[in-house]
Amino acid sequence: MDFNGFQERYVNPYTDFGFKKLFGSEVNKDLLISFLNALLHEEQQIVDITYLPNEHIGEFELDRKSIFDVYCQNDKGEHFIVEMQKAEQKFFKDRSVFYATFPIREQAKRGEWDYSLKAVYTVGILNFVFDEDKDSQEYFHHEVKLMDTYRKTVFYDKLTFIYLEMPKFNKQENELDNLFDKWMFVLKNLSRLTERPAALQERIFERVFRAAEIARLDKKDLAAYEESLKIFRDLNNVISTAEWKGEAKGHAKGLAEGLAKGLAQGLEEGHAKGLEEGRLEMARKMKAEGIPFDTIRKISGLDLSDIENL
Repeated sequence: MDFNGFQERYVNPYTDFGFKKLFGSEVNKDLLISFLNALLHEEQQIVDITYLPNEHIGEFELDRKSIFDVYCQNDKGEHFIVEMQKAEQKFFKDRSVFYATFPIREQAKRGEWDYSLKAVYTVGILNFVFDEDKDSQEYFHHEVKLMDTYRKTVFYDKLTFIYLEMPKFNKQENELDNLFDKWMFVLKNLSRLTERPAALQERIFERVFRAAEIARLDKKDLAAYEESLKIFRDLNNVISTAEWKGEAKGHAKGLAEGLAKGLAQGLEEGHAKGLEEGRLEMARKMKAEGIPFDTIRKISGLDLSDIENL
């Protein structure tokens, strides 16, 4: 089925347009409130939010600038930075900490001030997996605070980093136990769905699917979404190509190590049953693997004609 020229019925929340359409507009702020409440403990439930400017420049001329995907303040004065991180970055954690300094510094008051701060939350929805946790498939919801390393207790509870490793979330519709699971399912699968699943009967998800429907977009928003989707797909292609090259290099390295091991084994067996027979067997295996004849010649010492006749 074709929806306004798109095969998908709903916007992809991993795109800048899709993410801000759902979470970054005043008209849909109830969606952001519901999502944040699903992340937080019951005693921290949000009643209302106010969107704040998402571009921040440091106090001094040489200070760095930051642009948040979504930046808001709840009814208690607590600050929330919500980011969709589409690709892994070398200094991603450093960037998260740096961004958190802006809402902290903004709370400074002129004149006498006792340094009392409101809580700051950084929420990262990640389309990648932390290297140190790649083998822990069940551990995808990280909540990080400053900790006393001796007591193993929270030292400061007003600075929280929440990271959601989306590739690890693989629950199906019949496995969704709570509101948090349902939001994770929607974020990961929205663009692949053609209708609202039966498990998502809460009114808030009726709002989500209505807001995300591509057919409801006007021409201006449709063009903006198309451009955002193109950027997202190009980024994915770049990442896929980089991963493919990395795998190719890894395969080449593994093959080289295997050849070295095979050579050593072949030479050892050659001493037992004749060096020439060992070299022939090793060369035969290399030829079967598709190794260039010239490489086989250099390693085995055989003539090209001998290699061709194996």
